[in-house]
Amino acid sequence: MAFSSFKFPSKTKEEMEIGKQGLKKRILQQGDSWQTPFPGDHVQVHYSGRVDGGEALDSSRDGGIPFTFKLGSGEVIKGWDDGIATMRKGERAIFTIPPNLAYGEVGAPPLIPPNSMLVFDVELLSWNTVRDLSGDGGILKKIIKEGEGWATPKEADEVLVKYEARLDDGTIVSKSDKGVEFHIRDGLLCPAISHGVKTMRKGEKAELSVKFSYVVKNGNKTIRSGLQVPPNSNLTVDIELLSWKSVIDVAGDEKVVKKIIREGEGYDRPGEGSKVKVKYTGKLEDATVFERKGTDEEPLEFMCFEEQVFEGLDRAIMTMRKGEIALVRISSDYGFGNVECHRDLAMVPPNATLLYEVELLSFAKDKEFWKMDTVEKIEACQRKKDDGNKFFKAGKFWRASKKYEKAAKYVEYDHSFTDEEKIQATGLKISCNLNNAACKLKLGEYSEASRLCTKVLDLDPYNVKALYRRSQSYMEMSDLEKAEVDIKKILSIDPYNRDAKLEYKKLRDKQKEYDKNQSKLFGAMISRMSQLEI
Repeated sequence: MAFSSFKFPSKTKEEMEIGKQGLKKRILQQGDSWQTPFPGDHVQVHYSGRVDGGEALDSSRDGGIPFTFKLGSGEVIKGWDDGIATMRKGERAIFTIPPNLAYGEVGAPPLIPPNSMLVFDVELLSWNTVRDLSGDGGILKKIIKEGEGWATPKEADEVLVKYEARLDDGTIVSKSDKGVEFHIRDGLLCPAISHGVKTMRKGEKAELSVKFSYVVKNGNKTIRSGLQVPPNSNLTVDIELLSWKSVIDVAGDEKVVKKIIREGEGYDRPGEGSKVKVKYTGKLEDATVFERKGTDEEPLEFMCFEEQVFEGLDRAIMTMRKGEIALVRISSDYGFGNVECHRDLAMVPPNATLLYEVELLSFAKDKEFWKMDTVEKIEACQRKKDDGNKFFKAGKFWRASKKYEKAAKYVEYDHSFTDEEKIQATGLKISCNLNNAACKLKLGEYSEASRLCTKVLDLDPYNVKALYRRSQSYMEMSDLEKAEVDIKKILSIDPYNRDAKLEYKKLRDKQKEYDKNQSKLFGAMISRMSQLEI
């Protein structure tokens, strides 16, 4: 360290203690953000230092060149690592660092005697955030330029990036200055790029340092885009996330998939019973247009959940916001099925996958339940429940479930009802939740079915249908002990209940099968242990 003529500012703020080892900090200038650097980040600072009560030491300000180091990695004294980790960008502070967090009993002769207290004036100029994305140092990400907002793309999304990939010696092995689109799930060049992009925000620029084991996928070669990387070579990728299109699995089984082309306004979306105004174009996979509906001047109007359009399109539109434009891919299961269908412009063959470009121009929701009086709530609940019954009888369990769900909301809170209305509301709540539980069983949503049955049993602890359907849910989830409790309770209420007896037999068979498998597993374990050498 060199001597310096730098003079420390006079005291202007109260001193605070950091940690419990004697480190003290006095802020001279507040920072301009709420963020602080993390261990592993590359920080840039200006500083001046002196021995407490002694001569001035080194100063980066004399030469005008900031000092850069990796925070928390032991490149500087412990007092610096601990203190600078509390600073915000643009902050300037005086740190008084005790010997145990500096050079200790040995000191750094001749400038720093043993057991010296040091004083540093530090200004945090900036930092590059470094994250260990893989948890083992295999993929390190350094943020070069912060992105906008808070959102990051998801696994299914389609992203647009610019990138340059190079070897340790600087050889460029692949690049795209114009930008390239890819689905994160499918990947680009190597698995590490998808891993990194999922952590980025729009407009963010980052540097990925990728070890060879994360460059390859199968351990001995790279898979994508003809990327040529010599064995055991690491890769550095400069990447910028320009934008992305959100891809949403609407139905949860990848048979109705929506890609957002233009984001909509606000956060609200159409619900069951909403009146929507849309325009859309439907195509086959060979680009044949089979229908066009609606224009800006004369949009197509219909009610959600009233079967005025087929299920896949109905469900996709209910995920949209006003002004949103989306591409929707719909399998035949949610489209026209296995029958030939004549549309306005062309025939749709059996089992066809449908491609729709849809714009949601506007929508108006049903009257909100909290704006209704008690009579309106009960009438609306009964009406929606009846609609659900029709769908259930037709085998349209998802639509039925949504109707029952909406119906129950009208009478969920009954504090404003008269005593007579409360009796009606309780009966409707029990009926709607029971029917919805039956839908959830048909749809394979067993946890939801058990939750709905529990809501019924909170109102009517001896409701046999609720106990029976909950026991079925528990059976499907292999929670045999809970299923047995419910079945035994049914039989205590109704000893001659045939369905419960049949369910009990199924339960005993499952328990025997489970015990048999456990016995085999235990026997195999004992056999392996007996073969071990002592």
